[in-house]
Amino acid sequence: MGDDVHSLSDELARDPASLAFLPLGEVLRREGRLDQARRIVVRGLERHPHLPDAHDLLARIYADEGEPEKAFDEWDMVRRLAPGHPDAAKGMGFICFREGRLPEAERYLQEAQAGAPADERIAGALAMVRQAIADTPAVAEPPTIAMPAMRMPAAAAEDPRFLFTAVLTDDDQTALLLDRDGLVLAGAYHTWDGRDIAQDVGAQLSGVSDEATRATRHLGIGAWRSITFEAEAAMVAMAPTADDGLLVLAAGRATPLGLTRRLLDRCAAHARAWMEGGA
Repeated sequence: MGDDVHSLSDELARDPASLAFLPLGEVLRREGRLDQARRIVVRGLERHPHLPDAHDLLARIYADEGEPEKAFDEWDMVRRLAPGHPDAAKGMGFICFREGRLPEAERYLQEAQAGAPADERIAGALAMVRQAIADTPAVAEPPTIAMPAMRMPAAAAEDPRFLFTAVLTDDDQTALLLDRDGLVLAGAYHTWDGRDIAQDVGAQLSGVSDEATRATRHLGIGAWRSITFEAEAAMVAMAPTADDGLLVLAAGRATPLGLTRRLLDRCAAHARAWMEGGA
């Protein structure tokens, strides 16, 4: 991607009003150079303030940076400029889901599905949200004090399936926390049609941590701390946890290696805090 960055940067230098800032910002985002990507897109928006794709790209950069409120506002701008924009509605739906605002998430994802009915990821996300709504106990009486809008409902916050939702930044990312026998302690893994296959994935990975420990001992390179590799359909990263467990992160094939590692570190910190909290 280095050649792309140089050629697009040269084009933008020759013509500051060029739309080359869009592919350049996307390349930088995928490389994990988020600060540079954001600056490029913000400068581009100064010249093209009503360009929906530019606001959409800035929203995805904010999401990668862990700024959901800013991302939400940018996607809201996209919807105003281009009503029915499926990516904007999908992004807003995922932010609402990660914050536990399930009815809002369902509404935005329904909007996204109407704009892109063939998108299997949107269909799977909508099915997952509807399942979460069905699993949330009904409240007999409304609380006397309203909860802050950004706060996750208690039922979702206490559900270990949602442990990593505040950490993951895109809809093609998922994480699981497994015990030494491959049983799922936290996290979820949904197929495009909404089926949770986390237990199946855990069963297939049973014993991976022991194998990695034996391999590193045989090679004399010390205790293993993480493994990251590229598969045909995804980037996968794993790390050992307490009591010989395993943390597994899967992200889209285009996710930069550096971002994959940072996400793994964040998930590991979340998992440690959750376990130390008496889970």
